[in-house]
Amino acid sequence: MSFTLQGRTTLIAGASSGIGATFARAVAGAGGRVILAARRLERTQALAREIGSAALAVPMDVTDEASIAAAFDTAQAHFGIVHGVVANAGIGTGGRSTDVPVTALRGVIDTNLLGAYLVAREGARRLIASGSGHRHDGRIVLIGSITARQNGTGDALYAASKAALAHLGRQFAREWVRQGINVNTLEPGWIPTGINSTWFGSERGRRDIAGLHRRRLLAADALNPMLLYLLSDASAQVTGSTFTIDDGQSL
Repeated sequence: MSFTLQGRTTLIAGASSGIGATFARAVAGAGGRVILAARRLERTQALAREIGSAALAVPMDVTDEASIAAAFDTAQAHFGIVHGVVANAGIGTGGRSTDVPVTALRGVIDTNLLGAYLVAREGARRLIASGSGHRHDGRIVLIGSITARQNGTGDALYAASKAALAHLGRQFAREWVRQGINVNTLEPGWIPTGINSTWFGSERGRRDIAGLHRRRLLAADALNPMLLYLLSDASAQVTGSTFTIDDGQSL
């Protein structure tokens, strides 16, 4: 079974670093065209130069509906229909729930949940308008987290936003099931990224890693095979599902 993305265009929100940038390279490596969407345009432009003509960098703030629409406009003008959407933009905020300021809490909800909602909705609107109901080629992947099913201290709202994201994926899948759009959620385990690198480099963070069953963090490219599957024709009959890729961290 081939996971080729030849002839397909995928927009990745939050593509400026971390797993978003890793996803972008994987999509291009599978023969697809990729739209690198993020606020940090200088980073996505550098990544686009690295990838080559199959990549286009566009500015996008996932909390701003007009910014999202403009990014899709630019993508369509350059590459045509956007077949796949990866809602990957996310932020976290650390601290006990009694201490985190409300401005930080709003930022988490606006980026992780509302942002994913708006990006997926814009992608679905355009797919439906382009006739995805006849082609059955729409693919939307929401990037969640294993924290959606774990209890801990210091990330309560982040974890709750990821739990909500998994249910949002099922809701969208049901709503768009007859429009030829598959919606699935990918829940990765702990991966070293810009969000958590300081923590995992700390003494307590190193103890957390040692406490994992395999005593290691997940490699960033460990998600690529499942992502390419969910974006490709191979997943034609898969929608409304949640997939955990975590190297056994949540066992």
